[in-house]
Amino acid sequence: MTFSARPLRHIGLALAALAAMYGHANAQAPSRSTFDIEIGAAWQDRNQVQVPNDAGGTRFGLDRITGDGPFLAPRLQFSTGLAPRHELRLVAAPFGIKESGTLDQAVNFNGQRFLAGGVTAKYRFDSYRATWRYTFHDAGPWTWKAGVTGKIRDAEITLTQGGVSSTRSDTGFVPLFHLYAERRLGNRSRITFEGDALAGGRGRAIDASLRYVHDLGDRLSGFAGVRLLDGGVDGSSQYNFARFHYLTAGLQYRL
Repeated sequence: MTFSARPLRHIGLALAALAAMYGHANAQAPSRSTFDIEIGAAWQDRNQVQVPNDAGGTRFGLDRITGDGPFLAPRLQFSTGLAPRHELRLVAAPFGIKESGTLDQAVNFNGQRFLAGGVTAKYRFDSYRATWRYTFHDAGPWTWKAGVTGKIRDAEITLTQGGVSSTRSDTGFVPLFHLYAERRLGNRSRITFEGDALAGGRGRAIDASLRYVHDLGDRLSGFAGVRLLDGGVDGSSQYNFARFHYLTAGLQYRL
């Protein structure tokens, strides 16, 4: 299992930003807010890469170089009420892999040729999101919320072999649909589903989690669950589709 220092710096910056935004949001809307710290173990199901996505590039399995995992996958989430039934949700989800393995064939990647044999691969997919969601049902044991998410992705793929190295990076904005569902099991326990997703054209993005949450006190809850991260793009300049399965656990603090 490997994890670079870069995501830890992102977490520190995210904590400062979330704290500042909390102070502003709390001044505007005194409703209760929540802060989640999640630690995940992620297994790589697939990670197919081709850059460029034409005859000049070779399609290969990045997962065959890095292995299946598990890989460390932390996540921070903050949510606060803006008005009755309206809520703001912020997410910082850095994720990175760097492993050495073997290419079973020669690969043309991003203008460089890598020979069959030993190679080091780096894969980074950092995600930062802001969600507006609306509670359209809250009665009996069920709560349902829906909204829209704006996601900024900061992605990078690097291959290194001897003195040869090539990096393909991509930063962009992606709009997503959001859905949240909660089924209360009693006064202190509940099951929650939360997901951002969009599919169409030549790409898709899915990030969905299922959790069991148990209140440890008036303000603190613990949770455990599973997560699916799946998506990619089949564009003119690059092809990359990846899928990861997570086991997650963490704490939720109500401010």
